[in-house]
Amino acid sequence: MSEIKYTWQDDSPFLDERLQSYANSGCYPFHMPGHKRAPIEFPNPYSIDITEIDRFDSLYHANGILKEAQQRAAEFYGAKETFFLVNGSTAGILSAISAAVPRLGTLLMARNSHKSAYNAVYLRGLETVYLLPTATEFGISGSISPAHVAQALDDLPQISAVYITSPTYDGVASDIRTIAEIVHAYDLPLIVDEAHGAHFALSEEFPESALDCGADLVIQSMHKTLPCLTQTALLHVNSQRIDRDALENFISIYQTSSPSYLLMASMEQCIRFLNEKKDEQLAKYLPQLKSFYKKARNLKHLKIFDKETCPQESCFDHDITKILISVGDSSLTGQKLYRKLLHNYYLQLEMCSGHYVTALSSLMDTPEGLARLLHGLREIDDEISLAAPRPASGPVILGSRTAKQPGQLTSNDIYQPPKPQMPIALAMEQPAEPLSLKASTGHISQEFIYLYPPGIPLVTPGEILTGKIISIVDQCRKLGLTVEGLSDRSNQTIKAVKS
Repeated sequence: MSEIKYTWQDDSPFLDERLQSYANSGCYPFHMPGHKRAPIEFPNPYSIDITEIDRFDSLYHANGILKEAQQRAAEFYGAKETFFLVNGSTAGILSAISAAVPRLGTLLMARNSHKSAYNAVYLRGLETVYLLPTATEFGISGSISPAHVAQALDDLPQISAVYITSPTYDGVASDIRTIAEIVHAYDLPLIVDEAHGAHFALSEEFPESALDCGADLVIQSMHKTLPCLTQTALLHVNSQRIDRDALENFISIYQTSSPSYLLMASMEQCIRFLNEKKDEQLAKYLPQLKSFYKKARNLKHLKIFDKETCPQESCFDHDITKILISVGDSSLTGQKLYRKLLHNYYLQLEMCSGHYVTALSSLMDTPEGLARLLHGLREIDDEISLAAPRPASGPVILGSRTAKQPGQLTSNDIYQPPKPQMPIALAMEQPAEPLSLKASTGHISQEFIYLYPPGIPLVTPGEILTGKIISIVDQCRKLGLTVEGLSDRSNQTIKAVKS
């Protein structure tokens, strides 16, 4: 590898200067947004930053240029109607759940849902029934079983809608086609958080889009995987099972009353770019990505997640643009691997967990970026071999009890089956008492506890705090993972429902 120029300094007190320093550095972005700092054709943002003036339409009453732009997005994705979201997928998730489920109703939802879905549950006072994802040998959460969806709907006639996250933050997709057929047999709507799958429609190399699989509402973050500005997202309508007027009303409630024309222009320009140049971009990008996976299979200790080796019952499909790298049989943790890649190879990854890291790739990646990642992983892998030769035992089952080294923690360990005691909204509105986190076992939480990213709760308000959960939170903190949700930012105390 040629010498890398890296000049980023962290000492500026001004955000714009620090952002510019990072942009000018040699640090390669394996993180959101999907444009990877490679600009597509776009005007100077200051020159086109306007409000709702004559000839430029109004987003929440669109009947002109913005209506046409949203129609073009709907045509590109094959939706009946598409709404621009300028407050990210969060606004779309809040709006979709609010429109689909009556106040105080019941939502069947995947437990590994983003915190925004739980915020919708709180705001609408909903009861929740959880679908638990399968576990994978890699140590991450897998797919949602269609059989579990069918069983829940058969047992609980009070359910008003079903909400699934597919793909997950790790890129794991569920069998949305089968799930949609099951949900529709009960004449209920299926909402899919496809925030990380806005690129699925571009190629058969990616999992099938939830829109093509029959989901009723689909939310996508354009900025996560496409060349679009941060905070841009889409809400697609694919049926008439959810009241359209109610949906549009909630969108205007949850979004800013001053929608950014910069963001809307970015979405329109992204769609135009994809229409004109996606084939050209994919022709360069996909062979590079496949070559990376092929060469990475030769690593001795670090392991790359490969859907071909994962049973379909635990991982129905996987998005290859989410590169998951496990520490394997080494003594590293996810945090240590993340730091090595950043400080030694100037590769800024998206996230780290207890035993793996995630590198987000996109069609805007360069051959140099993927080559640098492979080079860094090979050198780290060789260092592991020099420090501790690989044991002569059988094949390693990643995420299993026998494979883990001291200090490693898999997602299967972190996310435990919940113990709900009361609805989220009811718990959050009860009198509370602060307790030492260590002494809170057996009490009912009034707060969320989650790792960010990905923003999936370990505990929600209304659930019983167990000794195991408290121990997991402590281990996550010691591993350097970001624990959020508690009002006590030091994570020493928690608000519990007053007994």
